[in-house]
Amino acid sequence: MNIKNILNLNPYVFNLCSIRKLNCNVSSITKIHREIYTRMYPTKIVLPNGASINIRYHEPRQIIKLPLDLSTLPEEERKARLEKRKPRRKVKITDSVEDNFNAKKYLKYMKK
Repeated sequence: MNIKNILNLNPYVFNLCSIRKLNCNVSSITKIHREIYTRMYPTKIVLPNGASINIRYHEPRQIIKLPLDLSTLPEEERKARLEKRKPRRKVKITDSVEDNFNAKKYLKYMKK
């Protein structure tokens, strides 16, 4: 049949032919084998300026925070944010304890 002939068919007859679509996804034995799923999850995106948008995302996440563009910030704030990103240095405290403990002084308190 030609495509023009199919399109010229009565819509009622055309719908009777396409009532039931059986394919490999109908079976409950296996999963649907596709890399991209059609399921989308409601997700909130937080923009760098603090505004939020509700979208549909392909992974189940509640919130996505977009990174801040440092080139748009003033010089002082950019330096402060870059300082916060650097790892903190561990402070080593060396404490010298004077040990003048004499064990012989307490021998008289020991029982035999």
